[in-house]
Amino acid sequence: MSDLRELYQEIILDHNRSPRNFGVLDDSNRTAKGHNPLCGDVVTIYLLLKDGMVEKLHFEGKGCAISIASASIMTELIVGKTVAEANALFQSFHNFVAGDDAVELHEDLEELRVLAGVRAFPMRVKCATLAWHSMVAALNDESKTVVTE
Repeated sequence: MSDLRELYQEIILDHNRSPRNFGVLDDSNRTAKGHNPLCGDVVTIYLLLKDGMVEKLHFEGKGCAISIASASIMTELIVGKTVAEANALFQSFHNFVAGDDAVELHEDLEELRVLAGVRAFPMRVKCATLAWHSMVAALNDESKTVVTE
């Protein structure tokens, strides 16, 4: 168990140090902002939606390692998905981190298993899901800032 925990921590630290798809996406046609006032995490999601499919997904912001790692992993997993698939993956991930051990993670989200430890810390669930809530807002073309209070 200790080896697995160390591997998970290393994956989180790697995504925090070198976030994938970080930065403004100049040709985005959807954006959304998110803010977690409890710990100060902020994120902006840039999404290129074409024919109902997520063609590109970037983010920028600042926050804790959990928040940045979750956003980074999300950008890799959501590209190529339809709006319905992206929404379903969000719901699966949210239920997994906010739920109990009986909730299973969708098979496309296996890489996010590294964030399972946040279940024990409800305040950290908000860190892990901030970018995801913001991505859903971008998909729905909502202009208000997503706030996790």
